Parts: sequence; C-alpha cells; structure tokens
Amino acid sequence: MTDQDLEGSITTQASSGGRIKFIVGGLLIVAAIIYLIVTSTQASAQYFLTVEELADRKGSEIGRDVRVSGAVIGDTVVYEPETLTLKFTIAHVPGDNSEIDAQGGLGKALYDAVNDPDRARIEVVYIGPKPDLLRHEAQAIMTGELGEDGVFYADELLLKCPTKYEEAVPEQIEG
Repeated sequence: MTDQDLEGSITTQASSGGRIKFIVGGLLIVAAIIYLIVTSTQASAQYFLTVEELADRKGSEIGRDVRVSGAVIGDTVVYEPETLTLKFTIAHVPGDNSEIDAQGGLGKALYDAVNDPDRARIEVVYIGPKPDLLRHEAQAIMTGELGEDGVFYADELLLKCPTKYEEAVPEQIEG
C-alpha cells in the first residue's frame, strides 16, 4: 500500500465520519425542537367545554385551565365596584353549531337557554371591570378554573351581545 492509498483511505473515513456527526447532530436538533413544541402545546392547551360538560366533569376539571361558554342569566348579575368582583350565572348552550342552527340560530339558542330552568347552570366569578355587553342572554366565553366549591373563576371574559344575532326587524310605517 502506498502513501497515497493510505491518505485516500484516511480522507474517505474522515469525510464519512464527518457526515455521520452532521446527521446525528441534525437529528438531535430536530428531536429537541419536537420536544419543545409538544411540551409547550401541552402546557398551554385548554379544553373548551359547554356548561353541561363542565357540570358533568366537576371532579376531574377542578383546578384545570378550561374555556367554557354559556348564556348569561341577567337577573343573577351582581357587581361590587369597590372590589371589582362580578358574579353571575350562565346556562348551557350547545357547543355544536349544527345544533344551534337547528334551534333557530344563536339568538334563539341563548333565549332558550336562559328561559329553561332544567338547563345545566354554573355560577361565575370574575375580577375586573364590568363589561358593557354584560346583559341578559349575552353569550359569555370565559377562560379560567373550576373551584372545589363548584364556582367557575374566570380570568378572561368575552361577551357577545345577542342582538347581533337577531334578524333585523323592518320598521313599521304608521299610516
């Protein structure tokens, strides 16, 4: 074996060893990225539940970060401006859009929810300024935790006014 053959053999081994190191390093980086994506997704994942589902799972959902939606029952709204404490009750509204459409739309589904005493209901406590759209039959979408006392403690509160979902009634012209 000549010196040139020996050098060529060493160069080939070194270049294939460099490729293997490059591939292993790349795989480690990809694995680290996948791990970070999975763990951050799990940490920030929220369950979106209806009032009925939350009431059925009270034991398993205590202390978990969840998002819940329901219809505001207007005569239960109590606001304490000194402490910025807002308390109200929401009633179950179906989570399936096709079921809401079958009931006649969101405005009708909200109306039915607050007027049906047999619907699942849950008390909500929110600390913050009272939203302008908080009224009877408004849709409340909240993020927070269910307490051991069965009360939903909302960190975020989004309200949709039911009048936006009602069809415009034409004005009557007096004759």
